[in-house]
Amino acid sequence: MNIVYTPNPVLLKKTKPVEKITEEILTLIEEMKGALRESDIGVGLAAPQVGSTLQIFLVSPQLADKKNKDGEKISVFINPKIISKSRVKKTKTKKGKRKLEGCLSIPDVWGPVTRSTKISLRYLDEKGNPHQDEFSGFMATIIQHEMDHLDGVLFTQRVLVQGGKLYREIAEEKRFEEIEI
Repeated sequence: MNIVYTPNPVLLKKTKPVEKITEEILTLIEEMKGALRESDIGVGLAAPQVGSTLQIFLVSPQLADKKNKDGEKISVFINPKIISKSRVKKTKTKKGKRKLEGCLSIPDVWGPVTRSTKISLRYLDEKGNPHQDEFSGFMATIIQHEMDHLDGVLFTQRVLVQGGKLYREIAEEKRFEEIEI
């Protein structure tokens, strides 16, 4: 399964709820899990990123550790709805620098996004079981990023609306360069 890149218009479309969890939906989820595991930096993947307009996304913060990709649990969220959010906060690294978000659909582009530190989410799992859970920290950030995908919003739009700057990663030099817009 291939990741869809900008400027593909499916990334800007609002998604539709999953009516019923069918074999076709389960196959899509399994293929999305494979695509997420195969990605270099991905910790989340929304259905629009693989060309689908359904309300499904996957999350696995542990996949940030490139050495541990195979055995990690990938959580599935179907028809998610944020019930509540805490205050927003600029996230920083331990060294005090702003954390940067990236996206599999916009390779090598990064930017700071201010997000809520805690959210409450209602959703279905891949077996159709309903859940309502609270998430905080990195997990809350990933979920909000993926929820944006379901609404047709890219993180780059958030960065610009929040007055931030976008950066292009120069991997071979291990540095970031500001993108002029």
